[in-house]
Amino acid sequence: MNLPKIPLSDWIETLEEWLENNLSPLFDFIKLIIGGTVEGLNNALDWLPTLAVIIIFSALAWYIGKWKMGVFTAIGLLIIDNLQLWSQTMQTLSLVLTAAFISILIGIPIGILIARYNGLQRVITPVLDFMQTMPAFVYLLPAVTFFSLGVVPGVISSIIFAIPPTIRLTNLGIRQVPAELVEAADAFGSTPGQKLIKLQLPIALPTIMAGVNQTIMLSLSMVVIASMVGAQGVGATVYRAVTQVKTGIGFEAGLAIVILAIILDRLTQQVIKRSKA
Repeated sequence: MNLPKIPLSDWIETLEEWLENNLSPLFDFIKLIIGGTVEGLNNALDWLPTLAVIIIFSALAWYIGKWKMGVFTAIGLLIIDNLQLWSQTMQTLSLVLTAAFISILIGIPIGILIARYNGLQRVITPVLDFMQTMPAFVYLLPAVTFFSLGVVPGVISSIIFAIPPTIRLTNLGIRQVPAELVEAADAFGSTPGQKLIKLQLPIALPTIMAGVNQTIMLSLSMVVIASMVGAQGVGATVYRAVTQVKTGIGFEAGLAIVILAIILDRLTQQVIKRSKA
């Protein structure tokens, strides 16, 4: 077929240039907020002695889960410290927590809105499909253009990649609330806000937490990709090991990411179990 090529790349680059020229103060503000949050978390984790952080996380894991979870957390963090990857792991944890927190902060309200309005759901769902299927590397290009190199484009890319599960499962959880209960709340004269806070969110909480769990895991999966645009942490160690063909160093850094992923996953899974009880 000899049909002319759709100039999609030209349209995207024109839009990117327009955004950069007209919204640069907004991008600077976002960069300041996100960069400050990551730096603040990292400074707090670095300020505390390593042993104190291990004790706090292990006690939290013991409280949320069982003693086995607390012991695993302590052993896992001690292994990370022994591998001399503590500082990098705390940088990664700061990035992941910031990306997950912002994703949850944005995702849950959007999930609530699309659960309430079917028309909005029909518009948002294809956007979420696009966000989840587009290769994550593609998000780095505009992120670097708008926010330059560093941790901020890594966080932005992580948010775009990780936010869909929170939106989808918040929507699903609210829609799964039994219609009889909603009708009963309406019959008693509950306002939409009361119905949401006192009925729908508590019942939907396990499903919402499952979405939060997936968002945290997807944020963690982005740490190596984020290192390609200057984000520090264990991902940067993995990236350097790949470029230098250092298999041993790459395995050590990968093990640190696996330990961190298991701890975060098990903690959120325990929160889900508690919310179902």
